[in-house]
Amino acid sequence: MSLHVAMIAEVTEAELVRAAKAGDLTAFEELATRHERQIYSLAYRILQNPHDAEDVTQQAFLSAVENLARFREESSFATWLYRIATFAALKVIRKRKGLDTVSLEEATEPREDYDSIPHPEYIADWKQSPEQLVERNETQRLLDDALAKLDEKHRLVFVLRDVEGLSVTETAEALGLTESNVKMRLLRARLQLREELTRTLGDPATRIVRGHHHH
Repeated sequence: MSLHVAMIAEVTEAELVRAAKAGDLTAFEELATRHERQIYSLAYRILQNPHDAEDVTQQAFLSAVENLARFREESSFATWLYRIATFAALKVIRKRKGLDTVSLEEATEPREDYDSIPHPEYIADWKQSPEQLVERNETQRLLDDALAKLDEKHRLVFVLRDVEGLSVTETAEALGLTESNVKMRLLRARLQLREELTRTLGDPATRIVRGHHHH
């Protein structure tokens, strides 16, 4: 099966995947073109380093083309690609720490303590919603700085769910987690990020210091 180059931009992702599985390199190149920016963005937000993000992006597509025959199409190609890129980024994180590389599940599925939800030390109403803030270019650096302060398991969930827009189910699939763990980690990430960003973006008129409000 081979797709005509002039028509390829109009071909669905599922058709591209089938063509790529049949050996059509042009189809895979189109898949890469469609997803390269998102995969780089994902890698950069996880790793906070452009060189590492570029390496992870290339590694993700190399792994994808090498393992395409194993892609069972039970989830979207994008979700499968996110999982590959996340695993590649996690390997970089563990190398930085001098740790042995382990499976994604082992590295991201420790027992969760459901009784230890952090209480914010500093709260205030935001003048804009989190969605509006993420879309504002001038807040990107602040968001990246705040993300860098999260540990990787919370950062991974926040990046996939709130930045890249995957559903809870898709995030769970991409990370090899249960949906309940995704929800718990997302809650913790949002609380920590909200507190960090509130110091800069909060409305001073509604500022409350912990100890003066109820949990």
